[in-house]
Amino acid sequence: MSEEGTLIIPSGEHGAHEWATIGAVAEHDSAVPDADPDGVPARPAFVLHDHRRPRPHFDLRLEEDGVLRSWAVPRGLPDDPRHNRLAVPVADHALDHLDYTDEHKTVADTGWWEEHDRTDRRILFTLHGRTGSRRYALIHTGPDWLLHLVRDQPTADPG
Repeated sequence: MSEEGTLIIPSGEHGAHEWATIGAVAEHDSAVPDADPDGVPARPAFVLHDHRRPRPHFDLRLEEDGVLRSWAVPRGLPDDPRHNRLAVPVADHALDHLDYTDEHKTVADTGWWEEHDRTDRRILFTLHGRTGSRRYALIHTGPDWLLHLVRDQPTADPG
């Protein structure tokens, strides 16, 4: 959060390095409910796309405020805490992109994500995917971000 209490998020066209506050992001119709029938808040979704064009890379998309916040990750998610990966912010996507595939894009993993801590320079979160849970940090480095696999990993999948 900034001093004014406004969270800074990546926004803008593909490759653009614009910044917007959450309140300034365009509204999108949400296919994902805000709560289940019992009033329990819905878990925010994530998707990891394996994108083959224009060059092979992965797209990490985190549901937040009715859109998918998105980063292109050229070398995929890190599998070792000693090796960070570049994460380039790209345009937000509509929630219907959660299950989107085409001849150049497949879903590598999907599930829900859990935020643990956030500052204007870092987001600490866990991805709860099809094969388990992994904790990461997105670290803002200027125009881009680094994706870091943290050493302290979840011990059990909360379901």
